[in-house]
Amino acid sequence: MKPSIKDIARAAGVSHSTVSRALSDSPLINAATRARIRRLAAEMGYSPDAGARSLVRGHTCTVGVVVTTIADPFSAEVVEGIESTAYSHSYSVILAASQDEPEREIAAVEMLRSKRVDAVIVTSSRVGALHQERLGAAGVPVILLNSHSQQLAPHTLSVRVDDMNGARLATEHLLAHGHRRIAHVTGPAGHSPSADRLAGYRAALSAADLPFDPALIFPGTGRPAGGEQALPLLLALTAQPTAVFCYNDMTAIGLLAAARRAGLRVPDDLSVIGFDDIPFAAYVSPALTTVAQPKFDLGQRAMDMALTLIAGSSGEGGHIMLQGTLVVRESTCSYKSDSG
Repeated sequence: MKPSIKDIARAAGVSHSTVSRALSDSPLINAATRARIRRLAAEMGYSPDAGARSLVRGHTCTVGVVVTTIADPFSAEVVEGIESTAYSHSYSVILAASQDEPEREIAAVEMLRSKRVDAVIVTSSRVGALHQERLGAAGVPVILLNSHSQQLAPHTLSVRVDDMNGARLATEHLLAHGHRRIAHVTGPAGHSPSADRLAGYRAALSAADLPFDPALIFPGTGRPAGGEQALPLLLALTAQPTAVFCYNDMTAIGLLAAARRAGLRVPDDLSVIGFDDIPFAAYVSPALTTVAQPKFDLGQRAMDMALTLIAGSSGEGGHIMLQGTLVVRESTCSYKSDSG
């Protein structure tokens, strides 16, 4: 059986309160006695009961993280940033997946609360928009990362990337290379990042004195299948686009695969740009031009915010927006007219 403090006290010939104080490094116990008790505890294989310690301290040094799916490479890098910061502060992380279902997402938040986590970080969330009251009742700080809600409940803060500006960067890159018919494959319906990226695309067209053409907008899913399904619709247009801005890299990778099967040369026949800069983006052929989200930094900032709230700060002004950066690779080039 696992040795207890009383077992150590019996072996050391002291009271169990003396052992408890020695193991917590109390100055009330002299250094020699503390060292002897600690050595004896190590020899006996003693380890503190995390549950009991959490009751005494009032927190568990654990943070819950909800992602859409553990298979998403974007989420993987965000979680790496969360875990890195958590580890440096002696915190552990419990992971749950929502599969992009709002009810499952809120159930995951409540499950993590039942595990007595000190805070919850929810990535790519619609929960803020749909479950304001239930979030407020969670009783712990909730950090929404790339949230789909503009108005958050009390004790619910957010860290996100400026999607509109990132989309402008992507569209302006294509415009600067002479493209004028630029298609856009959107993200999942009802997701504010998708709406913001569409707004950034439109803003860039407007700034270039180009009209917005709804025929160039194709619905996507945020996954490769969405890009694959968009390509034949794009090619069916009488006046085909010469470039396409995809909601994210997964969409763009699906579109690249469909273009290759259709015999299109990217970027000569069609320039393609994504959003996120997931690790695969640099290794597909051609390597994908994209807008890089600071994924690791997103996770770090979310965890830093959680630690601030756990420490008792109100978190006022804690809605953080980070900027993306354009990464130019091989999937975009200057527009080539039929006349050469």
